[in-house]
Amino acid sequence: MSSQVNTPPLPGPTVGTFAAEHLSPSYPERAARGTASKLRAWQAEALDLYFEKQPRDFLAAATPGAGKTTFALRLATELIARREIDQLIVVAPTEHLKKQWADAAHRVGIRLNPEFKNNEGFGGRRYHGVAITYAQVAMKPTHHRTMVESARTLVILDEIHHGGDALSWGDAIRESFEPATRRLSLTGTPFRSDTAPIPFVTYVRNEKGIRLSQTDYNYGYGHALADGVVRPVIFMAYAGKMRWRTKMGEEMEARLGQGDTKDVTSQAWRTALDPHGEWMPAVLKAADLRLTEVRHTIPDAGGLVIATDQTTARAYAELILQITGTVATVVLSDEKEASDRIETFAKSETRWMVAVRMVSEGVDVPRLSVGVYATSASTPLYFAQAIGRFVRARRRGETASIFLPSVPSLLALASNLEHERDHALDRDTSEDDGLLDDGLLDEANRSEKASETLPDEFVWQALESEANFDRVFYEGNEFGFAAETGSDEELDFIGLPGILEPEQVRELLQQRQARQSKRSASRPPSETPEPQALYRTLKEQRTLLNSLVGIRAKMGGEPHGIVHAELRRVCGGPAVGQASVTQLQARIDYLRRGMRS
Repeated sequence: MSSQVNTPPLPGPTVGTFAAEHLSPSYPERAARGTASKLRAWQAEALDLYFEKQPRDFLAAATPGAGKTTFALRLATELIARREIDQLIVVAPTEHLKKQWADAAHRVGIRLNPEFKNNEGFGGRRYHGVAITYAQVAMKPTHHRTMVESARTLVILDEIHHGGDALSWGDAIRESFEPATRRLSLTGTPFRSDTAPIPFVTYVRNEKGIRLSQTDYNYGYGHALADGVVRPVIFMAYAGKMRWRTKMGEEMEARLGQGDTKDVTSQAWRTALDPHGEWMPAVLKAADLRLTEVRHTIPDAGGLVIATDQTTARAYAELILQITGTVATVVLSDEKEASDRIETFAKSETRWMVAVRMVSEGVDVPRLSVGVYATSASTPLYFAQAIGRFVRARRRGETASIFLPSVPSLLALASNLEHERDHALDRDTSEDDGLLDDGLLDEANRSEKASETLPDEFVWQALESEANFDRVFYEGNEFGFAAETGSDEELDFIGLPGILEPEQVRELLQQRQARQSKRSASRPPSETPEPQALYRTLKEQRTLLNSLVGIRAKMGGEPHGIVHAELRRVCGGPAVGQASVTQLQARIDYLRRGMRS
């Protein structure tokens, strides 16, 4: 390979003014990914800053949908036109995104090879560069380093937080691209939820001594929303009663979103997502009604259900068929067929797509307007990437609606959507972020497989789930009150018009909440329900108590009898079989207090 790569000339004008003050924050119609002939204000401002500093490394953080690809490709064309670089390497998280980058680059006159293999040369004069994945880099870093050393290279690291996915990945990225002439790192999320360092990112200690990542240019969701670059997001939260059987054979019951222990919350969450219960069908039906309303003003609006695994994804698609009578596009893996399905869906008017986690990042389907967050992932990184699929605005007034379980950790993320985070290499142990540990959810999802090797134990099983509308979150504020699915109160909120300015969304939500309050006040008091038979009340109390005793025994490694003895000593009263409802409730309350402390 020669020491210098002669790249083909770029067609058309490539150098222009970057004066941000002459540009509007956004333009009325959203251009196709990477094709904008004019720059948004933030893109022009970031380019001004870049060429003012002329850095070797530059980290740009911009909210999903803001136009990071357009910014990066304009920067690349400028550097090539100024003869400061000779070749371009784009590193993306997935195979699908490689092709997405190549297509976008083609529209601005840059030829990228997304089919590049690790055993091939650079591609000669046919291409300006290559598009590869982080996994490719990790498999053969010396080969990529040789390519970088062969010519003056700009390396674009898309969603750079993936550089910390594994220690080997970070090491490979450093080894491969350390000799690069320029490196542009892009991210659209609050970085990582762990402390794995990210290559080519600068960390500076704050007043507490915690090392935080430093961006060179930051364009957050709040700023983009004010500029009209992205859509406002309305979160529709749904709660409900859940019942399940643990691996110990004990039946548990809890309300989704109720202040329980993290373990109980994760089990209730898992029960809600079970496609064989009543919660998922009710939420899918509500989401489809919302999509119908949006399609009155945006005829090609589409919906996306994000599932935890392939089995549930197929089951959700079957539910959609039963509810809507239409076939959903199912995307199960990051393979060629999956990429083709996503592209076909993006260009069609099909109502629904169901996908596992691969559609959570970078995938560009601007017509997505309604989402169902039916996955167990709860990290800020994953949540922000998932919601980012719905905020890409094509014209002002579009809104995004996300249906999600009423789980405290998710609701906290929804309320703080505009909060911008830096990646921390250290942990502040004095503060608890209140987020549900994904490990608990993963453990719950693995329990069935684990039980196969323990024939003397029960298999975890979702027994029953019910759904009810809980409330709406918008701009960090709550609107509405609990209501039955299918009720007028629920329809008031899911029936909001599809085209609204942010301030109109706020006003309508306030009006709907006031209407809901008036309805509730005008209703005649409901009849007092017939009291339940005493033996039924006692049975429910004993079942719940035994379930809590089982959890406490497992947490403390104690026999059930020891826990029961402690309850009688602290709370008083006879054995469970002879205890009254009041005595049983006192023991239940005692156990719950202990678990929450």
